[in-house]
Amino acid sequence: MKRVLCILENGFEEIETITPVDLLRRAGAEVILAATTTGQITGKSGIKIIPDALLADVIHQPFDALLLPGGPAVMELRKNQQVLTLIQNFHKEGKPIAAICAAPLLLHDAGLLENKNFTAHSSTTSELPNNSNERITLDGNLLTSRGAGTSLDFGLALIELLYNKQTAQQIAISIMA
Repeated sequence: MKRVLCILENGFEEIETITPVDLLRRAGAEVILAATTTGQITGKSGIKIIPDALLADVIHQPFDALLLPGGPAVMELRKNQQVLTLIQNFHKEGKPIAAICAAPLLLHDAGLLENKNFTAHSSTTSELPNNSNERITLDGNLLTSRGAGTSLDFGLALIELLYNKQTAQQIAISIMA
């Protein structure tokens, strides 16, 4: 079973979180929603989620991939050195890191985007001028996507990266994508 760590902070983008997490779980992955603070987390649109764990409690557990949703939460996560170090560690180990919307800013802050192809939300262009504006971009172990409207494609691409194309196609067929 593949294990995926999804980092949550207040202000996360709900679609960019729930869609890939749902798809990954349909594919058989164990996805741990880990928050940086205790208690309920509230998304950008007011949807509340009770995380599976506190990030500090699971940060040293083995995971196969890292999922970074976007939304205003990214601005808080950018201040969290523990999160940036975790991203760098996943990258050093060659594990997939999936970042959507504004979350590629975290990849930038972790020093991972130099000479890489990536995409991100248009609101990040001032800091990420080399944004490809593609729906999804895969460069090595970095999977990036533009935003909420690309969440389904993003989730299926992450399944293909973690498992294979056939599994991603099976999940797509099962949800009539």
